Amino acid sequence: MLLAIGSTAAGRPDWSRLLSAPPDWFCSAEGQRATANILSFQAVHGDWPKNVDTVAAPFAGDRRTLRGTFDNGATVNEIRFLARAHAATGETATADAVRRAVEHLLAAQYANGGWPQSHPPGEGYSRHITFNDGAMVNVMELLREVDREPHFAFLGDEIRRRARSAFARGVECILRCQVRVNERLTVWAAQHDELTFEPRPARAFEPVALSAGESAGILRLLMSLPEPSPDVRRSIAGAVAWYDAARLTGVRQVSRDGDKLIVRDSTAPPLWARFYEIGSNRPIFAGRDGVVRYRLADIERERRVGYAWYGDWGAAVARDFARWRQTVGAESAASPAQSEFSRSVNLQTSNHK
Repeated sequence: MLLAIGSTAAGRPDWSRLLSAPPDWFCSAEGQRATANILSFQAVHGDWPKNVDTVAAPFAGDRRTLRGTFDNGATVNEIRFLARAHAATGETATADAVRRAVEHLLAAQYANGGWPQSHPPGEGYSRHITFNDGAMVNVMELLREVDREPHFAFLGDEIRRRARSAFARGVECILRCQVRVNERLTVWAAQHDELTFEPRPARAFEPVALSAGESAGILRLLMSLPEPSPDVRRSIAGAVAWYDAARLTGVRQVSRDGDKLIVRDSTAPPLWARFYEIGSNRPIFAGRDGVVRYRLADIERERRVGYAWYGDWGAAVARDFARWRQTVGAESAASPAQSEFSRSVNLQTSNHK
């Protein structure tokens, strides 16, 4: 069968399509080409580069120049693909590549349970514990699959046990990174210091801040735990309360003449800024000069349109929280205020679909 492999609008592989392919596709000529192409992009350390279509064509350069990362969804989906390919074909090359990649993920974890953006981490901001763009959460979700999913069974019990242990230590790291303000649990920054767990900046336009964008993915992971500990429950409760307090109402983001603007609109669904100032909880923005400002209009147009400054992340949190309450028990999982947050945000969002 032909899968008609295509790329997304961002020029990346269409992983949702590829990873749902039936086993016989991986044995086809098309599937074999895709597998060979992905194998050709595996870097020396065992990971894959970001923002590259690793499926469409083979890498033609010197593999020693490839720089792998966990950023922007890189590496984890290549591992998923190759594990499925091995389950279908039994080829040694795919098994070896997956084993090397998973060993790399395990080696990259800090002793405190966190993951940097890439490994070896280097001296820049990539060395920090990285939640930005889902880097650490993506790694943890992959390792949970290594532990549980049948198509990773070929790795053996010892690697699967190590993956399970790494995931558990990752959860502990997440709990230690959660920011407290006036002794109250809030959410997470996009990066945290690899030694002190304190929030840290990255690029000039990514200042120290509470991140509504990245924290939504962290919460989704915590809510997926089948038997949440009291500490996990407290973490979730604190973060959900923060999303309730941080929602912006009466405003809407619009595109106009190729620019992004915030306008008043009393009928708009709730909105969240990507970054909030720690302490004041005011939305903050920064351009390439690194200066923190309080209005999107005050940074240069290139950064206004080139970054996701606002989103509906809190609406996803509210939906996830409502489901989580039903799973773990509403009485022990939510205060009346938190229950109202889920109800009101979900109602407002559904009214605007």
